[in-house]
Amino acid sequence: MKRKFTWNIRITVGFFIGLLTPALSVPLVIWILAVTQDFYFSQLWHKFTIDSMVQCKFLSLACIPNLAWFYLFLNKERYDLARGVIIGCAAFIPYIVYVVFIR
Repeated sequence: MKRKFTWNIRITVGFFIGLLTPALSVPLVIWILAVTQDFYFSQLWHKFTIDSMVQCKFLSLACIPNLAWFYLFLNKERYDLARGVIIGCAAFIPYIVYVVFIR
């Protein structure tokens, strides 16, 4: 039996969680890389804002915390929220593909 996809408020909340988590975790990713690779945070931040390939890589790394949200929502059986997190994370894919293959 085919399940019909209907958009609801829980998917919207999951979508915004999936969008905001990478946006908020980019500075954390840059800080972790700066500490582990012996760079200054300001150097990597400047490289992130200027170079689009570096921006793409850091953004891809920043999507990893969405896995924690996804796993948490699956365990709590909040499938609509988990679906929204996946859709929110997938919203970054067009930009990443554009930077890697077109630019």
